Amino acid sequence: MAHTGEGYGGGFMSGFAHPVLGWDHVAAMVAVGLWGAFLGTPAIWILPVVFPLIMALGAVVGILGIPIPAVEVGIALSAVVLGLMIAFAVKPPIWLSAILVGSFAVFHGYAHGTELPESANAFAFAVGFALATGMLHLIGIAFGLLAQWPVGRVAVRSAGGFISLAGVAFLTGMA
Repeated sequence: MAHTGEGYGGGFMSGFAHPVLGWDHVAAMVAVGLWGAFLGTPAIWILPVVFPLIMALGAVVGILGIPIPAVEVGIALSAVVLGLMIAFAVKPPIWLSAILVGSFAVFHGYAHGTELPESANAFAFAVGFALATGMLHLIGIAFGLLAQWPVGRVAVRSAGGFISLAGVAFLTGMA
């Protein structure tokens, strides 16, 4: 997991590397893009916008030191649940999808926020992790667009299953 409880020095590059090098973040953030693409318009752009906005609010909560229980469990569950949504082709109303994605974004943001005060340049760190998050969403969207074709749909749903299994590994401490 990306969160060792230690702060990150540096600025932009440390913030950019944090989500990219944390497999729990990679799984969830790619899943947001995948699910958005799988659901189609308007989810393809709403979910990747909701996630970083709510993640930023979660970061503020973390910076303020307001406790949120089970942050790492919430992060791991984000991969499990979002992966299952893709694997089983679940298509809830967009408002429910946005609430689900936003709920998980709080945990990701909180984890970043608790580590921000120790950063040498908190603003640069935040810009870095927000851009990396967007990049991971775009990777998920690009792959998710394959769902337009029957073979691609199988590949996308399989990727969702893989993400969900990765989430189980994060949850159980196997990864």
